[in-house]
Amino acid sequence: MIKVTELTKKYARNVAVDHISFEVQKGEIIGFLGPNGAGKTTTMRMLTCFLPPSAGSATVAGFDVLEQPLEVKKRIGYLPETPPLYPEMDTTEYLTFVGKLKGLSGSELRGRIDYVCERCAITDVRHKLLGRLSKGYRQRVGLAQAIIHNPDVLILDEPTAGLDPKQINETRDLIKGLAGDHTIILSTHILPEVEQTCQKVMIINRGKLVATDSVQNLQSRARGAELVLVEVAGRNGNLDSATVQRRLEQIAGVSRVIFKETHQNRNMFEVESQKGFLRGDLARAVVEAGWDLNELRPTAMSLEEIFLQLTGEEVTDKAAAKGGQ
Repeated sequence: MIKVTELTKKYARNVAVDHISFEVQKGEIIGFLGPNGAGKTTTMRMLTCFLPPSAGSATVAGFDVLEQPLEVKKRIGYLPETPPLYPEMDTTEYLTFVGKLKGLSGSELRGRIDYVCERCAITDVRHKLLGRLSKGYRQRVGLAQAIIHNPDVLILDEPTAGLDPKQINETRDLIKGLAGDHTIILSTHILPEVEQTCQKVMIINRGKLVATDSVQNLQSRARGAELVLVEVAGRNGNLDSATVQRRLEQIAGVSRVIFKETHQNRNMFEVESQKGFLRGDLARAVVEAGWDLNELRPTAMSLEEIFLQLTGEEVTDKAAAKGGQ
């Protein structure tokens, strides 16, 4: 559905996007991530024909963004970070205006307006001025205009910005529901949103694409070692966490043991091994020491840690703490 080959954008001596290549299949939801200034927005603007590329090529639904921009625009729904609304219009007037721009008319236009209003939960504000809507409602009207012409591709830039938790969940469910019929590129700084919504992740840094894969595969690639959480309890009274930690550190292949917490005589540890699976050795060591093994489960790096690692940033204590939860 989308094919990008060696796409490049230069501004004088500055290379904003540097020969990136990727493909997005029909029906996929892709999370597009990158730090500020990485080239993420520039890439999206080239795909929407807002900016011409300096070199390389990109096609959307088989149409070239440079040679056939009008055909590309017909097949794209775009929601920028700030929705393009006219405050003096009411919701229905605005959607009618956008629908006509997209080539809709008559009963087809009225049917699509009814559909997007219901789908985006804005039926109750159809006759209210856009300038008087809350930020959450304005964001949902922006999403409605992006899908009114039933495009093949949706490009969404921070689609849940300014929404409350309930609205965020509703918007995520809507985006998931649109997958299959639409190919979606979702740009966001909310990393848990990518984990919960997207099937694949693309990470761009300093104009270069540094990763394109599923979250699960990125976790496997980023963490060469196995990471497990171990909960140990004493059978008779309190159990000294330092004693348990020393015992776990003595197991062959264990590279690091981090004490997490103690709760009601239960001690939680994060154990990192060298590449390989040591869950059997861990369980055996706990049982042979006369302790109860309450929990032993693998964990993985959080997307935040992976993002920071791949973009060359130092992982913060906060990010590391999240990875162990």
